[in-house]
Amino acid sequence: MKNLRGFASDNNSGVHKDILKAMQDVNVGHTIAYGSDIYTLAALEKMKKIFGNDTDICFVFTGTAANVLGLDAVTRPYHSIICAESSHINEDECGAPEKFTGCKLLSIPVKDGKLTPDAIKKHLYGFDFEHHSQPRVVSITQATELGTVYTPEEIAAIADLAHENNMYLHMDGARIANAAASLGLDFREFTGDVGVDILSFGGTKNGMMYGEAIVFFNRDLTENFKYIRKQGMQLASKMRFISAQFMRYLSDDLWLKNASHANKMARLLESELQDVPEVKITQKVEANGVFAILPKETIPELQKEFFFYVWDERKSEVRWMTSFDTKAKDVRKFARVIKELLG
Repeated sequence: MKNLRGFASDNNSGVHKDILKAMQDVNVGHTIAYGSDIYTLAALEKMKKIFGNDTDICFVFTGTAANVLGLDAVTRPYHSIICAESSHINEDECGAPEKFTGCKLLSIPVKDGKLTPDAIKKHLYGFDFEHHSQPRVVSITQATELGTVYTPEEIAAIADLAHENNMYLHMDGARIANAAASLGLDFREFTGDVGVDILSFGGTKNGMMYGEAIVFFNRDLTENFKYIRKQGMQLASKMRFISAQFMRYLSDDLWLKNASHANKMARLLESELQDVPEVKITQKVEANGVFAILPKETIPELQKEFFFYVWDERKSEVRWMTSFDTKAKDVRKFARVIKELLG
C-alpha cells in the first residue's frame, strides 16, 4: 500500500483542526448570504488590517479563480500577460487565463522560477501598435513553483519596470505564507509596499479546506469587479464558511506556524540527503519544496512506498513538497528508504 502521506503536494494534506472547528462554529442558524454576513465582514476587516484600508479584497473558491479573475479585472482581450514558463497560469490552469481573459500569455524560460527585469524587457515592445498584443501585466509567483522566494528588492525592481511601462504587477500567492515565513516579513512588506497591484492570496495549501482571496492594492482596479466575480462563478452564497477559515487562519499566527513547520520539514529533507552523492538538489530550498535529480531507475521503486511527482522526466528531476502536517519521522523514513535504494 503506497504511503499517501508522501511528498507529492501540499494540496494533499488535510485541514488544520482549528480551521475545521472555525467552520463548525459558524454553522449555526441563518445569516445573510453572498458575503453580507457578519463573519465575512469581520474577515475582510481583519485582512484590511494586514494589507491596508486602501485595498479591496474579495473571496473566491480556488487559486485558479483568484488568478484568472484578478487578471481579468485589469485586461482586455488584446492585452498580453508576461509570466515565467514554469508559472501556474502557464502550466497548470488548463488555458483558463487565455480562455477567460482572451489575453496572450508570453512565457519566459527561467532556471529558478523567478523572472528578472532583463528577461521581461524582451517582451516590452509594440506599444500602441495595433498589430501587436499590448503588454499589460507581469505575473510572478511567490513562493515560486520551484520553491524559491523573491526578495522584496527583486519584486520592487519588477514592479518599477512594469509601472514605467503603464503595466500592472500581479502576484500568484498560492504559497505566500511559506514565502513570508522564509523572508521573516509581514505580507504587506513584500506585496503592496513594493509595488504589487493584484495579489492572489492562498490558504488552501497551508491548512485551509478551500478558499482564496484576491487583494487589489489599487481600488481603482475593482470598478465592476463584483460582476466579474459573479460571471466567473466565484460568488459563494454561504460565504461565511470561507470567511471563518480566514478568520482563524489569520489569528494567533496560525498561518505562520503552519508555513514555518512546512518550510522546516523541507530543510530537514534537504539536510538528510545533502551528503548522498547520487541525489543532486537542483534548487535552493527556500520554502516547502525540494527539487532533486536522482537515478532514473530509483524513482518508480521509491514511488511504490511514497507518493510524489516527477517534475522533469528528461532529467529525472523530482519534486518533493512538505506540508503543515508533515512529520519529522516521515521525512527521516523517506530519506532512509532513498538511501537504502541507492545502496
